[in-house]
Amino acid sequence: MANSHRGEIEASLGGRTRTLVLTLGALAELESAFGADDLMALAERFGTGRLSARDLVRIIAAGLRGAGESISDDEVAALRIEGGVTGYVRIAADLIAATFEGA
Repeated sequence: MANSHRGEIEASLGGRTRTLVLTLGALAELESAFGADDLMALAERFGTGRLSARDLVRIIAAGLRGAGESISDDEVAALRIEGGVTGYVRIAADLIAATFEGA
């Protein structure tokens, strides 16, 4: 069960309910992937609301790895999510909100 106080969310991915969290390590991974110099730059990038499909995969994959899953970006890209692309957007948005809410 996800702990919202730790920034965790639950999402149905590939027919399973999974926990996602952007730990400090996951955030460092995303800083590197997006070329962000710091957390503020990363939050600002997410705040634009303009994310590519590749961005969504990276965010969701980092969240899964942050929660302890051993999963690649390619494996995440192949997962079926209810609602299709809208489902991916919702999961990434929920994860970002849980991480940066109040920051």
